[in-house]
Amino acid sequence: MNTKLEKKIQSVAKKVLQDEAEAILSLKSYIDEHFESCVNAILNSKGRLIITGIGKSAIIGQKIVATMNSTGTPAIFMHAADAIHGDLGMIQDDDIVLCISKSGDTPEIKVLVPLLKRFGNQLIAMVSNVSSYLAKNSDYILNAHVEREACPLNLAPTTSTTAALALGDALAMCLLEVRDFSSRDFAKYHPGGSLGKKLYLKVRDIFPHNAVPKVLENADIQTVILEMTSKRLGATSVVNEKNELMGIITDGDLRRMLNNQKDFSTLQAKDIMNATPKVISPEEYAANALAIMQRQSITQLVVMEDKVALGFVHLHDLLKEGLA
Repeated sequence: MNTKLEKKIQSVAKKVLQDEAEAILSLKSYIDEHFESCVNAILNSKGRLIITGIGKSAIIGQKIVATMNSTGTPAIFMHAADAIHGDLGMIQDDDIVLCISKSGDTPEIKVLVPLLKRFGNQLIAMVSNVSSYLAKNSDYILNAHVEREACPLNLAPTTSTTAALALGDALAMCLLEVRDFSSRDFAKYHPGGSLGKKLYLKVRDIFPHNAVPKVLENADIQTVILEMTSKRLGATSVVNEKNELMGIITDGDLRRMLNNQKDFSTLQAKDIMNATPKVISPEEYAANALAIMQRQSITQLVVMEDKVALGFVHLHDLLKEGLA
């Protein structure tokens, strides 16, 4: 590939990104009382948000539906072409319909809008042309105006679909905010994958799968070593007769003992333990356990409740869960 062609490719790509970025930023001037009215209408609705469109607008509508559903606003996608062939039946009395169309004047829209109005549902238009048929026949307008497409021919939907997508995100995030939608709510709708695990997986869900290395504070060093090697966690908790946590001994503590002591035959667990181990509650989120380990540069935490050592949560457990 010659240098001239390479520069042209880079130039076109940069111009597309610049045009689309400017189109999104220009939408800020259209966030006004009309936008607020749309948010309030959806918020106060007793029904769902039905989103419809055709062509590329339909694809954008499907993404907005997914975002709405995952952030607490019940939404359903209805293809504009399928609506007049039976899918209108999915619309219930209290639903609000959001129709996405750049021009607002396509034949499909002109057929669909009167049918929607006959149902008596409130209609929101997301359009680039606020003088269009769709805009004039809607109860609310979301202005997604763009000057031109990023396509050099000004034909392929590019800037207009990007603007509609961004405006849909803005609408969804406003609804999220006014609903006080929390991270716990988010977790209910995203139980799968690492994102969901960070929001719901707790230490109590992980540590019971591990062995529970534990020695009394007066245990000799041989007992300590046997306990650590048999449980294979690289550490053991040190407890008193009441099973209360007194400290922790790690592989590092054993190495320091060997370097510092010529005779350790009389040493006990309490002589080499770390009396201030890092601990965590079983009710703490696993993601927080990982954060503590990373911050302290350690590989395990003692799980403790009411001064009692319940077990260990290890870095490997968290990595296995895909939290890192």
